Amino acid sequence: MAPRLTVVGSINLDLVVRPALLPRPGETVTGASFFRGPGGKGANQAVAAARLGAEVRMVGCVGSDAFAAEALSGLREAGVKDHWLPKDAPTGFALITVDETGETTIVVAPGANAELRPNDLSLLPDEAVLCQQEIPAETVARAAELAPRFFLNAAPARGAAPEAELTVVNRLELEALGERRGLVCLTLGADGAVLLEDGAEIARAEPPPVQAVDGTGAGDAFTACLVVSLLEGRTRDEALRRACVAGALAASRPGAQSSFPTAEEVDALL
Repeated sequence: MAPRLTVVGSINLDLVVRPALLPRPGETVTGASFFRGPGGKGANQAVAAARLGAEVRMVGCVGSDAFAAEALSGLREAGVKDHWLPKDAPTGFALITVDETGETTIVVAPGANAELRPNDLSLLPDEAVLCQQEIPAETVARAAELAPRFFLNAAPARGAAPEAELTVVNRLELEALGERRGLVCLTLGADGAVLLEDGAEIARAEPPPVQAVDGTGAGDAFTACLVVSLLEGRTRDEALRRACVAGALAASRPGAQSSFPTAEEVDALL
């Protein structure tokens, strides 16, 4: 039986520019290519989880504007159940630059994502919930209160976050949170990831060698695969190894949601 997961988080439209080199402050770089597509850490993780075989519902906000349908297109194509709420605000945007090595810079204009309120979660299903921090802190806290199983990707970094069955962070995000008990997954980029329980290492994994093309969304593929694998009842060690493979596969392909692998692709590379 497929695991059931509700993602409470952001829905954006990504505007992506691909120069050969990222510009330095004050520098103009020309000759770049451009594309746009659906994104947002919440929507990304919902799509990634659905690609991996989970039954996924998304709770998030879009604007009542012409960009909403495009921002939602990836969720609909992946078969994610809809519970997105139109708000009297612009749809969120992410401005992304990706150089030829796959290195990225990202600036987010949250728009309607900032309007996702705790009372919007009144119809939250009684199932596992995954959140990120591109929505208001009080909404994340309310989701943690309501969910029977709560998972958190504490990105982007901010100083406080509710306790979770699993918290996924990079070094900067862990530093912002401070000491945290329970199960924590520390991501290390190309060096893989480490699982910590009450501060002690219990598992470590490295990604397979791939040619990095675009790191946008790789962390979302990693987080979704780790959570789905745990919901499937896999061991923590196996879940971590599968997550590293999913993140690597996403980084080897252009785009965010378009890069996310299926469960079969993860297992084949594993």
